[in-house]
Amino acid sequence: MRSLIYSFLLVSVMFVFSSPIIQAQDEEEPIVYFQMEPLDDSLFIQIQTELFIDPPDPKAEIIADLRDANNQTISIKGALYPFLALDAQTRARVITYPFKINLEEDIHFGSVFSRVIEKIRISKVLDPPTLSQISPTLQYINPFLQLFGGERVGIPIKKDIGLSMGLGTPYSGPLETNFIEANFHILGFFGGGFGRIDAFTDLRTTNIHNNLYATAGFQIGYVIPFGNFFQVSYMKSDKSAETKLGAFDTEYFHRGDTLGYKSLIITGDYFNWEFRYPVSLLGSTRAKVYVARYLNETHIGLTGRELSLAGSTFDFRFDAMLKSSVRQNQFVLDILVQKIAESWGFSAFAIGPSVIFTRDNEGNFGAVSVFANFRFKIGTSF
Repeated sequence: MRSLIYSFLLVSVMFVFSSPIIQAQDEEEPIVYFQMEPLDDSLFIQIQTELFIDPPDPKAEIIADLRDANNQTISIKGALYPFLALDAQTRARVITYPFKINLEEDIHFGSVFSRVIEKIRISKVLDPPTLSQISPTLQYINPFLQLFGGERVGIPIKKDIGLSMGLGTPYSGPLETNFIEANFHILGFFGGGFGRIDAFTDLRTTNIHNNLYATAGFQIGYVIPFGNFFQVSYMKSDKSAETKLGAFDTEYFHRGDTLGYKSLIITGDYFNWEFRYPVSLLGSTRAKVYVARYLNETHIGLTGRELSLAGSTFDFRFDAMLKSSVRQNQFVLDILVQKIAESWGFSAFAIGPSVIFTRDNEGNFGAVSVFANFRFKIGTSF
């Protein structure tokens, strides 16, 4: 329990100090020189479409300078355009946009202590989910492909019919597992297979006692059709894969055992479930809190895609594995920063640290795996 408390404190500190929280503003004086927080994809795309920017970036840096009535401009990722080039309706939406960073804001001696507190607007930190987030048949649609763990990338063929795949389990961290899966989705049902890519786990040679190893098998599942809040699934490993594992790979899979710790090997069958609540966190395009039972292990966590704070855009994931029949408890943390690449990669690529906290080979609690995680956005926001 003490380690859980420490982990939550660590996550809270990193989350708070990663970027200042600046939300909608209610100043009496009109703001005429400001940066627009990227919290409205449709407006950001509309602005860039009218300025013939192709492809438009829904998370672009947009700065409006309306101080001089005779020379009003709008800047898109550093390129300057006349404000009058926008349609009248679009100009009105920019002027009345509620999420502005005031670039003329007065700074006083107390600002170093009070600025963040003054700007926090609790009512805007957490918003209700979007319509697509609560659909039990469309919830799998996800344009984000992540290298280690996280939600599956989901490609719609025709609305509620599509494909998904993932590297690692939805709850795993960097270099923890060789698990890979692919599924077919239709009307909330899904089914597919899972297998292994040993290159992921081979990259890590120490503190591997808490790894998760896949064999091969199939899975089926269903999202309860009253909303996207409860999913159940069944997994079963292939008998021939289990036989091969017992004959050839037992020593390989257990080579990290130490102090009585054991790796989890997917054999037999499993009944899994996830109870989740989709939200819109800091303007994110996809976020949820969840409690899950997966491979006879209990998880709680929070994930969010394209969270926006003071002009910065990033992904956040925290997963706590609190109970396992085989492995030690562990905690996974991802922070992936977007807007670091050029051209189309500006919004399509994110990179950042991914860490696993658990007990090491000597029995001490700490970071046992630290690696760079990557995320690619292969489709548009919802």
